[in-house]
Amino acid sequence: MRRTLALLSAGLCLLSVSTAFAQNTPPRNLILFIPDGLRAKSVSPETAPAMAALRDQGVNFKNPHSLFPTFTMANGSAMATGHYLGDTGTFSNTIYTGYSVPPAGNTVVPFIENDDVLGDIDNHFDGNYLNEESLLKLARDKGLSTAAIGKLGPTLLFDHTDRTDRPGPHSIVIDDATGSPKGVPLPDDFKAELDKLGLPLKPPARGENAKAGDAKTPGTLVANVVQQAYFADVAAKAVLPLFKQRGKPFVLVFWSRDPDGSQHNQGDSLNQLTPGINGPTSLAGIRNADNNLAQLRKALDELGLSASTNIIVSADHGFSTISKQSKTSPSAKASYDDTPAGFLPMGFLAIDLAKALKLPLFDPNNSNAAVGDNAHPKAGNGVLGKDPAKPDLVVATNGGSDLIYLPTGDKKLAGRTVRALLEQDYVSGLFVDDSLGSFPGALPLSALNLKGKAATPTPTIVVNFRSYASGCAEPTQCSVQVADTVLRQGQGMHGSFSRGDTMNFMAATGPDFKAGFADPLPVSNADVGFTAAKLMGLDPTTKGKLIGRVMTEAMPNGAVPKATQETVRSKYAANGLRTVLAMQRVGEQRYFDAAGFPGRTLGLDGETSKQKAAGK
Repeated sequence: MRRTLALLSAGLCLLSVSTAFAQNTPPRNLILFIPDGLRAKSVSPETAPAMAALRDQGVNFKNPHSLFPTFTMANGSAMATGHYLGDTGTFSNTIYTGYSVPPAGNTVVPFIENDDVLGDIDNHFDGNYLNEESLLKLARDKGLSTAAIGKLGPTLLFDHTDRTDRPGPHSIVIDDATGSPKGVPLPDDFKAELDKLGLPLKPPARGENAKAGDAKTPGTLVANVVQQAYFADVAAKAVLPLFKQRGKPFVLVFWSRDPDGSQHNQGDSLNQLTPGINGPTSLAGIRNADNNLAQLRKALDELGLSASTNIIVSADHGFSTISKQSKTSPSAKASYDDTPAGFLPMGFLAIDLAKALKLPLFDPNNSNAAVGDNAHPKAGNGVLGKDPAKPDLVVATNGGSDLIYLPTGDKKLAGRTVRALLEQDYVSGLFVDDSLGSFPGALPLSALNLKGKAATPTPTIVVNFRSYASGCAEPTQCSVQVADTVLRQGQGMHGSFSRGDTMNFMAATGPDFKAGFADPLPVSNADVGFTAAKLMGLDPTTKGKLIGRVMTEAMPNGAVPKATQETVRSKYAANGLRTVLAMQRVGEQRYFDAAGFPGRTLGLDGETSKQKAAGK
């Protein structure tokens, strides 16, 4: 009965939204602005005046959610399709594809923030590895003007299947690869327009901002100003005027690499947890993204488009400062040329599992070469087993969480792997493929909407790493996490199930949104994708059922239903650990706040002795 009422309520909401859209005159436009890696509470009139004004004058989504694993491509896929990761198959930035990917160096675990790599994976999975229709493709097919501008990888996701020179309308796609043989071709008339404006066809490189440093050399001290100024100029001076001239509704996606890139590479905190990602370089990255948004809004005003344009601002994820410390890891006790003594090396999960499971370790990013003592895989990824071409276990290294695949589906090996992971102090929460059954201490993938209609291989185990607050008034602003990455302690990372990583910045303004409204309901990046499609009157044909909801409460005359809080707990493992998931509901829609072992994940309180004794 409860489910029936929820579905009826959802249907009525969609009907009312559709009716409102049908009455829209003139037709609406949409800008989706993604400030990569922006934490919700990092925005103030002092740090980001344009975003603070948009949030306070429009809709402030006070209860936002990045999808776990909290990575760029994963959440980009949700915004591009309105689906959760169990349907899109984009489980992280580095995934196991089940085949060697040539543009990624013939590895089976490619880093997918790359246009060439995405094209190859699309070709392997019947032309569309996401297995769902993307926002710009739907809009383009309907005759709308479409463009995606910004960071390499996620920008292309919004119309990734259109890579040909066929006749007909195309999205304008401009990212780091534009103007090179690896970039998406631009229409000749648009290239001529760029030339007329004195804007080069090829974007500038990141320069100093791309320098991450090493164990002895600090990373960057500057934001990604020059490259993003180019992207903002192209959007404001070329794309928006062209779209106005066409006289058709448009969808523009602008993916700002900052503050993510600056927070990752910042050199303010080499090997130190403070200031971490709260230093001057990270603040400069936030202001850089804010300036880009301000420029777009100014262009809308000057072109007379503000009154007919909705703007949704949604970061893909939050952010944390990196810790490289563990008391239990064998890899932290070894010596590496590029890692300070006592710190975790890149690829520590693969190294530790190889030792615990007594399996040979090979490097899939180095022609499957054996990884010797006091060495680590080049990119952190590992294939384990006697034959690297037919591995028993694959580790896809990502950052605040890693993915483990068992290509043979060996349940006994899965059990041994779970038990080995439970012994490490850097682990906080495990999620295992439902098809292998239940494991004490772990929750099923389906609990997180990670089990759906994905075309790419589904991870067998998702490993969340430990997180905590380093000490400040607002814990999500000083979140620290153990991270499997080439970056150093004190630099920035994301990907964990910490509330510091799931609490992304979200706001909206425009004719189809309320003014001065603080939305108390939980919302997610899947909701952003689904709402964007509905705002533009698009009707995707879905294969999977793991979709977001339309955020009707944020729209004029939209009612605000009640949200509920729930906790899901696994059975206890033999050592007393269990995975706990804190989440909220709106009807049947689930929103994931934080998960892991209580006391090891920021956002989860430790369990009391009474709770442990009662098994609650």
